[in-house]
Amino acid sequence: MKKNYKNLLVWQLAIDIAPKIYRLIRKLPKEETFALGMQLRRAVISVPSNIAEGQAREYQKEFLQYLSIAKGSLAEVHTQLIIAQKLGYLTVEEIEHIEMEIGQVARLLHGLIHKLEAPYCKSRTSTN
Repeated sequence: MKKNYKNLLVWQLAIDIAPKIYRLIRKLPKEETFALGMQLRRAVISVPSNIAEGQAREYQKEFLQYLSIAKGSLAEVHTQLIIAQKLGYLTVEEIEHIEMEIGQVARLLHGLIHKLEAPYCKSRTSTN
């Protein structure tokens, strides 16, 4: 049976973050709907989407590339939440829990990337 991205815990947790971010976006002022709000939507959707797309690719090296993109998008979401908080749109309490979830997804992404890179590292060191 072929592996499926839906079975990846990192994908499941990234999917769970999306509606939480959407609920936070509703708290932004109207003037931020098309700036910060749109940017947050795009970035939070990018995380599980890139995990899924990468896992569906033929080669492990491609999966690694998409996981790296997902990791970058996750950092973007976190940064934008901090900006929203610093602008007074969200409170520290409102983003505290989601920051823990973002951290968990980041750790899982890092672990998966490290696990997938291991065979490449071994083959590079054995040929030198």
